[in-house]
Amino acid sequence: MELVFKNFNFLLTGAYYTMLITIVSMCFGLIIGLITAIARLKGNWLIRTLAKGYVSIIRGTPILVQIFIVYYGLPDFGITLGPFTAAYISLSINIGAYLAETFRGAILSVHKGQMEAAVSLGLSPWQTMVKVVLPQAARAAIPPMGNTFIGMLKETSLVSIVTVTELLRSAQLLIAQYYTAMPFYIAIALMYWVMSLLFSNILNRIETKLSKAY
Repeated sequence: MELVFKNFNFLLTGAYYTMLITIVSMCFGLIIGLITAIARLKGNWLIRTLAKGYVSIIRGTPILVQIFIVYYGLPDFGITLGPFTAAYISLSINIGAYLAETFRGAILSVHKGQMEAAVSLGLSPWQTMVKVVLPQAARAAIPPMGNTFIGMLKETSLVSIVTVTELLRSAQLLIAQYYTAMPFYIAIALMYWVMSLLFSNILNRIETKLSKAY
């Protein structure tokens, strides 16, 4: 483990990029997922079909293929992206499809009577969605969102194939330098575990706070 401690700062830098990619992808994924869920529930036939097709295609194809398409496929159409940009886009699109289904289920779990009551009080459909439905849906969505986020944290290791120096690639570079693997793999496994615990703790706090609010 001496090599691990000697190169710990390098591994921490990789962990920082893993967290950065996860958080940025989560933020954009939340926006994509929410818009897609509302499109599936409130859009016209065309919008519902497009949103349903997006969810079906993304959930039905491996994330590794999606990363390859964004990074290696788009240059064929004159669009060349850097490794980090490609990682952000591919992971955001992927997590957005899964969160769309989470949000859709959470929104449907809100009793229709509350929507009818809000409309009868003079709220517009948009106000009803923002002020009545979404706050309650958020509480139902937090647990499955937690699973999705933690899964995304681990799947960031896949972007190492497009030369993003996140945690796994940092370990691979050190292994290539020192010709020893086990200490570095054990170290990054522990670091992934610690980061997963951190995310779980944050989401548990948010869930507890929302439970008290309603």
